[in-house]
Amino acid sequence: MGVKEQLQELEDKIAKGLEGAYEKMLKFKKHKNTPLVISEDGKVVKIHPEDLPKENS
Repeated sequence: MGVKEQLQELEDKIAKGLEGAYEKMLKFKKHKNTPLVISEDGKVVKIHPEDLPKENS
């Protein structure tokens, strides 16, 4: 396996891990009924659990 293939494999694993962490965080926020705090256009924004996307499962 070449360097490019190894880097692509690592990138795929990282992306999959980040997606899993995001889904887990959304579930936690909904369970605890706490807002998700993000930065949007340089401003702090709170998104309430009822406004979060619905789960696919």
